[in-house]
Amino acid sequence: GGPGIMEASNVGAFKVGGKSVGLNIELPFEQKLNPYTTESLNFNFFFARKVMLTFASEVYVYFPGGFGTLDEFFEIVTLIQTKKIDPLPIVLIGSEYWNPLIVWFEKDLLKKHKVINKEDLDLFKVFDSVDEAVKYILKNVDCTKVNQF
Repeated sequence: GGPGIMEASNVGAFKVGGKSVGLNIELPFEQKLNPYTTESLNFNFFFARKVMLTFASEVYVYFPGGFGTLDEFFEIVTLIQTKKIDPLPIVLIGSEYWNPLIVWFEKDLLKKHKVINKEDLDLFKVFDSVDEAVKYILKNVDCTKVNQF
């Protein structure tokens, strides 16, 4: 429910009359809830917000962001990798941002330290084109369940 990409998704849902849910983290120096939500919850702690984000999702889409974005990405990858939640599509937008991290996964985590498996690198998919990402999502998400929130 904050600014930027989060607000853009709320605007899209709001403009077509859909549910526009904001799960906002209250920070003293940053985001306020945007005005395009039909339902919202405010959280004081990231871990509580991540619980809601985790269990209310059919797909996880990450755009370039800061530590909060990376924290959410690593949480979901870890939960799927350890089979704590069922696998769902994880979409990363922007190879220029994500590829250095993926190279680190491959070189250091997989090959050098052997702390992940090759299959773990298949838990997410990187796209430069939003249109290609949407095609992938539509192919891999049961859209009949989306409005159950």
